[in-house]
Amino acid sequence: MNRPSIPCPLVSSLTICLVAACNDGSPTGPKYEPEIPTDLTPDITNPFLPMAPGTVYTYEGDTEDGHETNTVEVLTTTRTIMGVVATIVHDQVFLDGNLTEETYDWFAQDGDGNVWYLGEDSKEIENGHVVSTEGSWEWGVDEALPGVIMWGSPGEHVGEEYRQEYQKGEAEDWGMVVSLTESVSVSYDSFTGCLKTEEWNALEKKSREAKYYCSGAGVVKEVILQGSNAGETSELVSITGG
Repeated sequence: MNRPSIPCPLVSSLTICLVAACNDGSPTGPKYEPEIPTDLTPDITNPFLPMAPGTVYTYEGDTEDGHETNTVEVLTTTRTIMGVVATIVHDQVFLDGNLTEETYDWFAQDGDGNVWYLGEDSKEIENGHVVSTEGSWEWGVDEALPGVIMWGSPGEHVGEEYRQEYQKGEAEDWGMVVSLTESVSVSYDSFTGCLKTEEWNALEKKSREAKYYCSGAGVVKEVILQGSNAGETSELVSITGG
């Protein structure tokens, strides 16, 4: 992908270095030195990614391997990471009723409404046994750094690539705001004025997917854009609690 040569932008109270401008000369890509705000809290009220404790989001979709159900629960407990109290989100994926993935994600929000991703404890499960923890990372461990998972003012970042997480060779997800005017209908409800992103893992080829975030509901739809399973979709079917 061609990237314009632009300086590292000062955005709100943080600095996110883009690939073209901030390359440190190493073969692995850019030098990532985010200016992390000091006012991070577990109270996540960003309308495009709300995380009220006790809320459970349920998603469903059909894959080439079977019917997938994904439950995302915002826990009422918190975790302290590098002195920051973070919200914990428990994410479980079931294939035809069998648990295949389980993840605990940690998030915090700054005073400008940006939601920061502070790490995850991720497990891949087969026949009830953990077979991989690949992708797990935590801010402050092995030089891992947080990234922005949702902007407080996403309209200021359309077309801009940004890191959502960073641990070299382990956690290198990116995102880009594509649109703020999407209309989306899923089994749960119909929405207008939604945010569309494209997100990908820099460590995997053909990992790009589109995500649709709608005010008050968060993620309502995900569509895989590349690879043998391109076109597979996961959609919001219910929101409970909170």
